[in-house]
Amino acid sequence: MNDNNSIVSPEWLVVNTENPQVVIVDCRFSLADPELGQKQYQESHIPGAFYLDLNRDLASSVAKHGGRHPLPNIAELADKLSAIGINSPETLVVVYDDSRLAFASRLWWLLRYMGHSKVALLSGGFSGYKAAGYPVVNTLPEPREGKFVPELQPEWIVDIEAVKARKDLPGEVLVDSRESDRYLGIREPIDPIAGHIPGAVNYPWQDVTDEGGKVRSASEQKQRWTELEKAEEIIVYCGSGVTACVNLLSLEIAGIPNAKLYVGSWSDWCSYQ
Repeated sequence: MNDNNSIVSPEWLVVNTENPQVVIVDCRFSLADPELGQKQYQESHIPGAFYLDLNRDLASSVAKHGGRHPLPNIAELADKLSAIGINSPETLVVVYDDSRLAFASRLWWLLRYMGHSKVALLSGGFSGYKAAGYPVVNTLPEPREGKFVPELQPEWIVDIEAVKARKDLPGEVLVDSRESDRYLGIREPIDPIAGHIPGAVNYPWQDVTDEGGKVRSASEQKQRWTELEKAEEIIVYCGSGVTACVNLLSLEIAGIPNAKLYVGSWSDWCSYQ
């Protein structure tokens, strides 16, 4: 582990792959091809890693409102976490993807929202691990027994009514985590309406890592948020509440604790337009 408990390096992970107190989770996924992540996992993954799927495991069914990736059924997810050997609160869960933490951060945030603070992301992701010459396998891990008991942090999330009520208050900041051209409404590849929530400022989630998916230093993360560090509350959103979690990671590393997730995000907001 480095000096921030939310990040581990490939070097640390390869030494701890067989540590009984560590559970590794592969969260690779593609919005364009929802089956791709599971296929990639079955072809090769970090030894001992289990797979959790964004759509099937880390979100629930889409409805008219609520966004494209509503929060999963908590009891069902807790059962899945138990079935891969996660014991709350002691197991360290290490999560990775191959998309600059876009999907792994969702599980990182969900675990903490469910009261499990011992969770870290693999800096550089699967590609960084492989590039370092470390072994990968295609054998599936044996099931492990665990006992995951969720303790939700309901104050960590907001819905559309809370966003409407709070977004213009003094000391309140609304952060849009999408790429700037989507924020500006120049391009909208997914949702039916382009643009952003009035009053939101733009901090693209990709800036949290370098192009190889390596997490930028704590001082760089702190520098990113200099203008917001005195905010009383920060509400973070993206397209569907997934990549916003990368910015929530950045805020955590920067030592800014007062950030909440608008789970439905832009896909929920524009469903009422």
